[in-house]
Amino acid sequence: MKQTKKEFRIFLITDYEKEGEYLSLRHSQGWKFVKVVFPGIYYFEKCTPEDVVYQLDYNQDGLSNKDEYVQLFQDCGWEYLMDFFGYSYFRKSRAAMDGDEQIFCDEESRLEMLQRVFQGRMLPLCIILFGVFIPQLLSVIGEPRNDMTIILILYSILFLIYLFVFVTFAVRYRQLKSHSKR
Repeated sequence: MKQTKKEFRIFLITDYEKEGEYLSLRHSQGWKFVKVVFPGIYYFEKCTPEDVVYQLDYNQDGLSNKDEYVQLFQDCGWEYLMDFFGYSYFRKSRAAMDGDEQIFCDEESRLEMLQRVFQGRMLPLCIILFGVFIPQLLSVIGEPRNDMTIILILYSILFLIYLFVFVTFAVRYRQLKSHSKR
């Protein structure tokens, strides 16, 4: 039987909780997370099935002081695994937890993380969208040539993907913001 396996999975910027649940599920099925590489290929190795919680944090400032950042989580019993596109991956056995322990203990800290995601990931995407894709899309629309049809379709698909990511992020941000006001 294989001791390692790869799985392809795509998670949006705001799907950090779903990604953690996915990794926890795999661990409970006997597949321990090893690493993830672009464009969403997850590597696992065979292990004894165990109830393990995986959590992700997005903190570019923490990465500039990585030793202290990782030590902070290790002091709370979290095992640091890796960094990928600004997210740091941590895991902890549920048996070693005090109740429903999480990296983010309230909606306000989740909201702060999403603000860091906006500054580190969404802002550059906005610049690319408005600085590159939209001008290119408009120039292709302005040139009605047959050979530009494929390019128009590709740019339109990219625009729709960007739009979906932005709307998903905005909805998640508003949900957390409304919960934190309660």
